[in-house]
Amino acid sequence: MAELQTDEPAPVRTATLWAALATGILSMLLLGDGLAVNLLIVALPAALAAYFAARAAGRRPRAWTIVWSVGALALLTVPALLDADWPSFLAVVTAVGTGSLALHGGRSWPAVLLGPIGVLNSLVTGPAWAWRGLRTLSRGVRERLGPLLRALTVTAVLLLVFGTLFAGADAAFADLLGALVPDMSVADGPLRVLLFVFGLVGALAAARTAAAPVHWDLVEVPEGRARGRVEWVLPLIVLIALFAVFNAIQLAVLFGGYDAVLEETGLTYAEYARQGFWQLLLATLLTLLVIVLALRWAPRTRSGDRSLVRGVLGTLAALTLVVVASAVRRMDMYVEAYGLTRLRISVLGMELWLGLVIVLIMAAGVWGARWLPRAVAASAAAGVLVFGLVSPDELIAERNVQRYEDTGQFDLDYARGLSADAVPALDKLDEPLRTCALRFVATDLGERNTPWYAMSRGEAEARRILEERPLSEEADPVECGRLADEALYGREDGLH
Repeated sequence: MAELQTDEPAPVRTATLWAALATGILSMLLLGDGLAVNLLIVALPAALAAYFAARAAGRRPRAWTIVWSVGALALLTVPALLDADWPSFLAVVTAVGTGSLALHGGRSWPAVLLGPIGVLNSLVTGPAWAWRGLRTLSRGVRERLGPLLRALTVTAVLLLVFGTLFAGADAAFADLLGALVPDMSVADGPLRVLLFVFGLVGALAAARTAAAPVHWDLVEVPEGRARGRVEWVLPLIVLIALFAVFNAIQLAVLFGGYDAVLEETGLTYAEYARQGFWQLLLATLLTLLVIVLALRWAPRTRSGDRSLVRGVLGTLAALTLVVVASAVRRMDMYVEAYGLTRLRISVLGMELWLGLVIVLIMAAGVWGARWLPRAVAASAAAGVLVFGLVSPDELIAERNVQRYEDTGQFDLDYARGLSADAVPALDKLDEPLRTCALRFVATDLGERNTPWYAMSRGEAEARRILEERPLSEEADPVECGRLADEALYGREDGLH
């Protein structure tokens, strides 16, 4: 990595150190009670530390740097909106990758794929870089640091003394102060120290990376040995023919209806959908791999080779889009028969994104592939952001409630496992099914003592709904068990 990192980091500036310290303090105060808007609050001074370090090194923000930075911060809004952990975790992981692109820059595949490695390396070099800079800065500012530290100490003492007195004098002020100030105890000490170190080191790593990024674009990926036209084209032509036959059958089924196919195969409506989706998803992934390998070994010796590559791979990509559409339709059929779940909505979102990647590859064949790595990365980040903003648990609940209204079928046991994000949709159910579906969420919310900075919008909305419409006391466990069995099979006239 030393040969890739050609620039020496500029000396750390005071503004960078203050921003990193603020990140550590905010992490210590806010991150111990869960993740919501507090994660975004902590990320802002860390971003400022990286910005100050980059400015000190003479780096100026470019268009893509702004895109990656805004995208990373936007992804961190997902935990502030959703109570569900799984889309929030996906958004945070994607934000880390997007943030690494903002710190490093670069436009090649190594830059897109290896960027987070440079940030991990800075977790070690960042604190050492900051310590050297702090020692240098302290020599000239000791006289100014003394009055500043004394002023901060006096301010803290005054706030503590008078805040305690006012809290004891007025209950309303005490409640407001208790809601705004993090509740910290001696038992939380080790965790708070760990969070402080985590925030401080993380901010310094981001600043160190921004001051001297690893130039991943210098990594050279050797080209594969070009194959002859026959050796390269023949397997792809056969594969295209296979795709064409399969797609022709899919179009015939689409326009001719599923009844004839189901009668011939002996499969039910749901079995036909379930049988094909996973195979088609795998076929899409393998087609992308085939395209990548074909590009690596594409013939390059004659003037017509480029047209040949575009024609063959463009045709294969276009046929793959029909496979993607067929997979999406089969999943829609499956959802109609069995309802929507987290796994189904996740793999459906992945299939749609793979279709978008294929479209981007086709566009790269026309306008060149220099922009393709960043476009694929941006589409992935945008897809994760949209996935979080649509609130998957709420969407699952809405779809299943609508299915219950249409067919009388409802998986109560699965609905109980959804997060507080699903409360607005489950609230539309009639009693006592509503109470049976919401009891677990209500119990979980009652056991929480979530401060404002760790409470998501989904949790806040769920609390409001449950306060306005309390659960029914008539829905006991025995009644809920009976309703679960009845709703699982539904009305006979609603079955597919």
